[in-house]
Order: sequence, then structure tokens, then C-alpha cells
Amino acid sequence: MSKKRWLALLAVVVLFILSTTFNFRAATTTTNWDELITGVDRKWVERTIREGDRKEKIVVLDVNGVIQDQDDSSLLFQTPGYRHRTFLQMLEYAGKDPDVEGIIIRVNSPGGGVVESAEVYDKIRSIQEEYFKKVYVSMGSMAASGGYYIAAPADKIFANNSTITGSLGVIMQSFNVAELAEQIGIKEQTIKSGEYKDIMSPTRDMTDDEREILQSIIDDAYNEFVNVIVEGRGLTETEVRNIADGRIYSGAQAKELDLVDEIGSYEETVDALIEDLGFGNLQVIRYETSVGFNDLLQLSAERLSTDQGDLLGLQQLLRQTNSPTLMYLYTK
Repeated sequence: MSKKRWLALLAVVVLFILSTTFNFRAATTTTNWDELITGVDRKWVERTIREGDRKEKIVVLDVNGVIQDQDDSSLLFQTPGYRHRTFLQMLEYAGKDPDVEGIIIRVNSPGGGVVESAEVYDKIRSIQEEYFKKVYVSMGSMAASGGYYIAAPADKIFANNSTITGSLGVIMQSFNVAELAEQIGIKEQTIKSGEYKDIMSPTRDMTDDEREILQSIIDDAYNEFVNVIVEGRGLTETEVRNIADGRIYSGAQAKELDLVDEIGSYEETVDALIEDLGFGNLQVIRYETSVGFNDLLQLSAERLSTDQGDLLGLQQLLRQTNSPTLMYLYTK
């Protein structure tokens, strides 16, 4: 083993000892009251963005980017974006916090995975039904497809005139590179257990039977999307299917179609929720992820124990599957 690897191993051992000591002292000297009260191990802090004259508050949560489940720890020092598990925990915490009277979800997203969108939708519905808390949505520059899916159950939806929304539907995509592979002499060899095991293979044309199978899956997800809008917006199924053909709408057009309630800014959404709650001047807070000493130790150990030649994350990128995924996603 090279000297460089020995030093890296030694650093990992030292960090492990420090991390273990820190965890033990924290566990024996402090009590996580938040976790005891709400059942959520909070890894974020509250930042006041508007002062109020009461202890009650409303919480602003952000959905920025593609709604997709990723390893939150890998995003620690990357550009801030959507963190699925953390967002769900924030929603749950806001629902259980007795001082939180209402929630505003600021959506700026082209959508994302069918499963992830459904998980956010279910969490919002549980907060409304179990804790009787109002949830308002403020749409940013884009709240399309899955971005609209998670907005549909809100008590009120606000959008800007120029917000891009709609794209109501489901998509699954892949590439067919059969002709290119033939030109450069690449041949795929597939051994499979069933006729449809390599469905949507990029190296051959799709059969009619395969297309029918995939279309049935798309139709199931689309029907679920339609039902979510019918339930959330009080429209008939016929009305929803007439407008849910995949096209995008401006915020103004969405208002005419009853897909949103009001044309208004984020600030106007906050003012409206405070007024509708009727508690007077509530404080407005935002949850922000925090990085503690233990997080830094763990991250450093992970980075040191990985191949130093993968500084750009290329190996992880290559390990990711390129299999087609069912998406509520607006694609340009």
C-alpha cells in the first residue's frame, strides 16, 4: 500500500474516533426535545424572515428543482436544490409542531418522479387531515407536471401571470441508437429470462406488444394524476381530461381554467394566509439545513475513503442506471 493510502487510512481512523467521541458526549449530555415532541430528528434550523407579535408562526418550505429522491448527504456542499427525504421530514415536522398554524410551499419545479410526487402529495394530505393545518402553494417561474401534482391538494394556489404550469401528464423516454451502433460496429448480446425483460432496449425497435404494455403503465399513472386534480380542484373528470393533454399554461391561463385560485406574488401569498388564519400578525419562518461538526467529520471520512481519482464524481455518474423512469415531468 502506498504512503498516500496509509495517510488517508490514518485520517479516516482519526476522524472515526473523533466522531464516535462526539456522538457519545452529545447523547449523554443533551436531550433532543424536538425529536421527543414531534418524532422527527431535526437536521435544520429555523430562520425568521418576517417578525410577528405572537409565538404562532407559518412556515415556508421550498421545492426547487426536479422532485427526485437522491442521497441527501451527497448534496451537502453542492448547489442547493431539492432534497426529497429532508423535505418530507420538514413537512412532517411542520405538521406536528403545535406553534405552526399554516404552511406555504414555494414551488419552482418542472416536476419529477411519479413516486416522489405522490409521496409529497400524501404528506400534504395527511397534514391537512390529521393536524387541520392550511397549506398554501406559491408558484414561482415554473410549477409544471409533478410540480403541479404536489400543488393540487393545497387549500389555495397562487401563481404569477407568467408562471409556467400545466404539462399535466406522464412521460417515459429512452433513446434508440440501433442504427448508430450498427454503423460503428457495436452489437448487443442479451440473455434474458422472458420475452419482455429487455423492454425499451436502446439497441432495437420497440415491438407493438411492448408499446402496449408501457402505455398501460402510463395510463394508470395518468389516471391517478387526473384523480388528484379532480379531488384537489373540484373539477369534473371530463374537465380535467380536456385540459390535461400535456400542454403548458401561463399562470393567467391556469387561473381561467381553475387550476390556480389567485394571481399573486410570494409576498401576497404570505399576506393572504396570515389574513385567512385570523390570528393577527404571525411570524414567518423558513427551515434551513444546518451542517454540524459531526456532519463534517462523516463527510470527510466518506470523501477520504473513496477513490481520490473520482473528484468529479464520474464513477458515481457511470454507476447510475439509465433505465427509463416514469415521470411527471415537463421536458422542453
